[in-house]
Amino acid sequence: MRLRIGLALAAAVLMVGGTATAASADDWSGGCDWTQWGQSAAHNGRTCARGQHDLRLLSRFVVDPFADQENTENGGISVHYPVPLVDTAGNVFALKKGGSYVSCDPPGSGTPEPCGMDPANLNRMTWSLQAYHWRHDQLVPTWTFTSDWKPTQMFFEAMVQSAMTDDSVYVPGAGGTVFQLAKDSGRVIRRINPLGDTVDPQAFVAGGLTLDAHGTLFYNVIRKEGTDTHSWLVRVTRNRTSMVDYRTLIPSAPQPTDLCYQTFQVVAAQRPLPPPPQPDGSPTLPPQRPCGSQRAGVGVAPAIGPDGTIVTVTRASGNALDGYGYLVALNPDLSLKWASSLRGLLNDGCGVLTPYGNGFFDCRPGTALGVDPLTNMPPAAGVSDQSSASPVILPDGTVLYGAHTFYNGFRGHLMKFDGKGRFQTYFDFGWDITPAVYRHDGTYSIVIKDNHYRTEGPFDLTRLSPNLTKEWSYTNTETRTCQRAPDGTVTCVDDGQHPNGFEWCVSAPAVDRDGNVYGLAEDGNLYVVDPQGHAREKVFLSKTVAAAYSPVSLDTRGRVYAQNNGELYVLGR
Repeated sequence: MRLRIGLALAAAVLMVGGTATAASADDWSGGCDWTQWGQSAAHNGRTCARGQHDLRLLSRFVVDPFADQENTENGGISVHYPVPLVDTAGNVFALKKGGSYVSCDPPGSGTPEPCGMDPANLNRMTWSLQAYHWRHDQLVPTWTFTSDWKPTQMFFEAMVQSAMTDDSVYVPGAGGTVFQLAKDSGRVIRRINPLGDTVDPQAFVAGGLTLDAHGTLFYNVIRKEGTDTHSWLVRVTRNRTSMVDYRTLIPSAPQPTDLCYQTFQVVAAQRPLPPPPQPDGSPTLPPQRPCGSQRAGVGVAPAIGPDGTIVTVTRASGNALDGYGYLVALNPDLSLKWASSLRGLLNDGCGVLTPYGNGFFDCRPGTALGVDPLTNMPPAAGVSDQSSASPVILPDGTVLYGAHTFYNGFRGHLMKFDGKGRFQTYFDFGWDITPAVYRHDGTYSIVIKDNHYRTEGPFDLTRLSPNLTKEWSYTNTETRTCQRAPDGTVTCVDDGQHPNGFEWCVSAPAVDRDGNVYGLAEDGNLYVVDPQGHAREKVFLSKTVAAAYSPVSLDTRGRVYAQNNGELYVLGR
């Protein structure tokens, strides 16, 4: 599914109530509650709970009634689902979609207009926060809040990620606003609007909401202004709302009217890329156009370190394939700490990760070693709006970010920077992943998905060392296509369509206190992989090839919250 979406992308060339749950003295992750994207403000994906064994289905709820239609339209569900939030009091908060969705007939035709992924069709849907509560070991719906949030004006459905404190839940709203709700009832405490008294129809909340250990809220807002955009990082304390303008935050970034290199048209251009040299022997370069303003990535949730450092990601709004991005660190008062360009750090294109040859992904023989065939220049690590990858702050203060790259088979790069923004190293996979972190034995390990799209496998869950070397990989070997019937029975056929297994669709894995990894694959299964890289459990949910970009969370009793085919599954004992 990710490869198909990547090809399509390339072709298209406040008042804060309560406080965050306190962390225990020996747990840097932010506590046992799953309060936001990546579990904590640092986005490390680890809980202090021990995951339950011998998992069985405890509860099942429909959260996206349009999943089958979206799957038919796109050959996969191209939705970024938010992570379910859970706390020690037995509260659970999850997405619930409503409204209507018109399928294209035939799929992909664009008719009747608007249909499918047309923004006007997506705006027909509604996004709600559904609250549940555990009562006598039964998960019971309690209240629903329907937000007026709508997707961006892009042809995909971005993530609507809420966050919570001890007594409040925060939900993205329209016009760059956020609703603060009473946790016990869903009552609106207030609507936070950093842009003024009216709801601006051109503005939207971009990416997930983040709460630090003091209950301070951080999130990104993007406002469309003609062909350009305006974007801010918003900070909301108990008594004050402030924000910083991304247009002026990064001194080294190109100005909106500066010219930025684009890419060769991936489908229309003569293959293989890049084109031959100019008659004078100079390399052929892609066209240029105005860079546009720096703005937040659409799917990015800011990360907050223990010292209050805020880390987020920006990109030039006018660049077709996201090649002018920055990893940005701010001080708690929103002043700039450092900004690191994602350009000029890689040299692993032609002849390294991209072979010379005549195939679609190959480099034209004779091209300079290491360049990106889409630009004929040193590769740039991109900030894709179709990715939910967000920064992760590691125990030693270093930072990870899963950047987008196309030339290595759409695998992206997991980039690592030190605490001063200096690039250290990378791992050859980063596409749409917010890694989880397992702290152990005086060090830590990093867990990612590791899909090899170019060769149609293998598809791995991989654990890395702090310097991003591989510790182990668990390979998906499932070849069957399965589906769960309404009566709960599961039927499977081996249709020969996936001889090398299925890709991992987890966008943010979970790790329990013992180092067990919880992740979802496109085969429709939830997997539990132990600290040695061996499968401990495998539980089929609903449907094969119906997995969206989905995270996993665990509650304090070790129950697992996973999503498949538009349904929320709760697994445990």
